[in-house]
Amino acid sequence: MAPAERTDGQLSLGRLMRGTAGLAALAGLAWVARDVPAALGGRLAGARAERAARSPQFRDGTFHNQADTRTMVAAEPGRNLLRELIFGKQKRRPTAPVPLLRPSAPPAADTADELNIVWYGHASALIEIEGRRVLLDPVWSDRCSPSGLVGPRRLHEPPVRLDELPPLDAILISHDHYDHLDLPTVRALVAGQSAPFVVPLGVGAHLDRWGVPAERIIELDWSESHRVDGLEITATAAQHFSGRGLRRDGTLWSSWVVAGAQRKVFYTGDSGYFAGYAAIGAEHGPFDVTLMQIGAYDQAWPTIHMFPEEAVDAHLDLRGGLFIPVHWATFNLALHDWSEPVNRLWAEAKARDVRLAVPRPGERVVVDDPPAVDGWWQSVA
Repeated sequence: MAPAERTDGQLSLGRLMRGTAGLAALAGLAWVARDVPAALGGRLAGARAERAARSPQFRDGTFHNQADTRTMVAAEPGRNLLRELIFGKQKRRPTAPVPLLRPSAPPAADTADELNIVWYGHASALIEIEGRRVLLDPVWSDRCSPSGLVGPRRLHEPPVRLDELPPLDAILISHDHYDHLDLPTVRALVAGQSAPFVVPLGVGAHLDRWGVPAERIIELDWSESHRVDGLEITATAAQHFSGRGLRRDGTLWSSWVVAGAQRKVFYTGDSGYFAGYAAIGAEHGPFDVTLMQIGAYDQAWPTIHMFPEEAVDAHLDLRGGLFIPVHWATFNLALHDWSEPVNRLWAEAKARDVRLAVPRPGERVVVDDPPAVDGWWQSVA
């Protein structure tokens, strides 16, 4: 559904936000780099388009959420989002370098019980589960943008190089926004890894255009699963939208369940809070750990990104064990202070007795023995 817009300047930012998540769409003003046409991705055609058309989520030429949603709603009286973006006093960048860690060697353990998470920043993370490795939404570029020249720039470097990643068993993509699906990163993973890309319906069109071999592209609709080396990977519902460039919702968005013989992980992708979390928890939970989106929220787009308190609600709906926040601290995609999401999350988790781990970028969290939350971000905020 198209964003609500006003002609008095109250929501003029809405025009700038079409086609990407949050403020990342400002990058669309700078489609000037050589690889921009390729970065925009591919279009559904042939068998891929026919399969999309059969999806319960697809009608009238686009994919839809379970509930009627808007990417933008009417601004609060007297609020001008564009002016706030340019002149707002929020602290959108840290005042000192974000501390990075190089992942230590995983603890010696029976791989049948292994479950660790390495957070690389934003939504990029590695799941180490029962001897297998699953990479989530890898973005190693300096900007989340179709252009390497303009667009939201990283607040910290990746803690490891792509060629330092261990051999992967699967690469999961939640949706096709630039802060979750990155052309240079995909090309590097095609060259340096052999793992399949497991993606929502339609996203394979982008990968096709970028040279990913057809046998390495697995596209799933919600509630569909694919087995990879003893793991069952299931696409589950989310409440968001998609698009690269000006075309909207031509590909599906998804959350993910990664299940081994004994351990289970849930990853939100990008999503607003919705009733689907309780349904996912009832069908697939409980989860040993959830990786939950907490950043890039605003009252102007309340149904497509969760506020930190809503992420705690979702974690409890999912019957989650350990909560690890993602989608914060790396790219400036909203109007709030860069550290506000995790401050709000920490307070809510303590109030509701939710187990929480807040790793530094590059830090490995052993799910059965997580580090205590130490407020590391406050010293650089």
